[in-house]
Amino acid sequence: MMYELLDTIDSPADLRLLDRRQLVRVAAELRAFLLESVSQTGGHLSSNLGTVELSVALHYVLNTPEDRLVWDVGHQTYAHKILTGRRAGMAHLRRRGGMAGFPRREESTYDSFGTAHSSTSISAALGMAVAARLRGEERRVAAIIGDGAMTAGMAFEALNNAGAMDANLLVILNDNDMSISESVGAINNYLARVLSGRVYSAARRAAGNVLGVIPPMRDFARRAEEHVKGMVTPGTLFEEFGFNYIGPIDGHDLDVLVSTLGNLGALSGPQLLHVVTRKGKGYEPAERDPILYHGVSRFDPAVGIVAPIRPSRPAYSQIFGDWLCDMAAADERLVGITPAMREGSGLVRFSQEFPRRYFDVGIAEQHALTFAAGLACEGMRPVVAIYSTFLQRAYDQLIHDLALQNLPVVFAVDRGGVVGADGPTHHGAFDLSFLRCIPNLTVFVPSDERELRLMLTTAYRLGTPAAVRYPRGSGPGVVPGQDLVELPVGEAEVRRPGSRVALLAFGSMLGAALEAGDALDATVVNMRFVKPLDVGLVTALARSHELLVTLEENVIAGGAGTAVLECLQAHQLATPLLQLGLPDRFVDHGDPALLLQECGLDGAGVLAAVRQRLGESPAPAAGAAAAELKSSGVF
Repeated sequence: MMYELLDTIDSPADLRLLDRRQLVRVAAELRAFLLESVSQTGGHLSSNLGTVELSVALHYVLNTPEDRLVWDVGHQTYAHKILTGRRAGMAHLRRRGGMAGFPRREESTYDSFGTAHSSTSISAALGMAVAARLRGEERRVAAIIGDGAMTAGMAFEALNNAGAMDANLLVILNDNDMSISESVGAINNYLARVLSGRVYSAARRAAGNVLGVIPPMRDFARRAEEHVKGMVTPGTLFEEFGFNYIGPIDGHDLDVLVSTLGNLGALSGPQLLHVVTRKGKGYEPAERDPILYHGVSRFDPAVGIVAPIRPSRPAYSQIFGDWLCDMAAADERLVGITPAMREGSGLVRFSQEFPRRYFDVGIAEQHALTFAAGLACEGMRPVVAIYSTFLQRAYDQLIHDLALQNLPVVFAVDRGGVVGADGPTHHGAFDLSFLRCIPNLTVFVPSDERELRLMLTTAYRLGTPAAVRYPRGSGPGVVPGQDLVELPVGEAEVRRPGSRVALLAFGSMLGAALEAGDALDATVVNMRFVKPLDVGLVTALARSHELLVTLEENVIAGGAGTAVLECLQAHQLATPLLQLGLPDRFVDHGDPALLLQECGLDGAGVLAAVRQRLGESPAPAAGAAAAELKSSGVF
């Protein structure tokens, strides 16, 4: 397809040279390019199709990058990236060495703030607006928040603070689920233009100053204003926070967007513009099923996404979802909780079969955990399905509200380890470190599908807090079984007897350990538990082997290997220990297998690291990253 106008835009400055009447054509070409590009590379599609006009209008009206745009969540920024000189980068989107799928400060001056987790935009934008005020700089700052991000408490904390500061901040609520209001049309667009004008704004401020000293008149004026704006509007809440509320307006009407943004630029103080958009806009299959087209692999746009061939090996999330249904059938106390990740965490079947015991609390991880704590206090048995990287957002609740009170809550911690194309914001690199230091918490690490089911059952029946941590995608293909059987807590298993070297594998690293173990004739142990550690087996191996090696898909600092080191020190054992894990840096996006190889965590990398430690080879053969990792991880 030819992109006559889009090909002329290498920066927002080029966009601003166009006649306003040409913007509709630009948006059409941009949407077509997005569909063509993402269908070839994979990535987030429906959310980005929904922000095309908004991206065009913002860069047309605002003087970016001098004016700042802070995008929430970040998976709605492809149009923004294309308009800011990164169109060619879309060919390598989310691939190793290619452009990230989220905003990154190091990638472009137009990416004012790095995002990927939700609900951070208003806080960051407020900081930028206050910095501009302190420096005496004339700069506009806009936070674009949507995709459910307004459900998180952090967004409301920022709104509350922004209203009190009276900063020059524009918050754009990208309402793409019509969750606040469906009142979009000519009348609302007209009112938005009027309400964003300087005449109305000045009159309202003047009236407030005059009538503020006469309480009855002030209340009357306020009620009259609400009548003019449609009596009860979504703006009532935001205006209580101190924002001047405008909208809702049609987020796909460029004329209305440009006019309203232009008017808002002349106003001071906190402003909130409510725009309603449609996820998947312009591509009918994505409009019809925005969830299916939220994150896509390669597909033919002319055909759409066809039903995938059922994989021969079920994903870990499916194993968890099936177990949850089975355990719910056996125990009516069980409730399932997710912070807005029903599909990703494997809860679709549970939500259908047990709707009264299924709770999606929105993007509110802190609330999810304390909500679970309240349920547990009253005799229920909550299971919280949560990604590793999202559990980080509720660490205080995990410690203070759950572990301290020793409440029986199970955490199904999905996406432990590297996750691939989403990159460092979504890699579960730190959970073993931040979980194992918490009292009362048992930490399980299954090595295959069968162990996941066994460990979930064991964790559920402990009656104390427990976390079962497993990776993204499929396991090695071990049939999980159907029974609800338990494992002995804190007991590892020797999977391969050997000599000299003992490889202690935690969870997903068992496969690499077995591969290296065969070449080394080493003992290989499936550790199963990070906490409690199988102290008896570890100390016995330390006394009978020349070298212990720990393997974990987690950062070395404070992780499972450190638990083994602490055990050796506590028992005054001087056996050398080599710790292998993720390096002390943020691992970039890319194919998971390649990332693990570069970190020296595949079979060849483990073999090379052990041989180097034994003095049998001059250097590991797993690349510079692995060499860096090994040199920093030897004890």
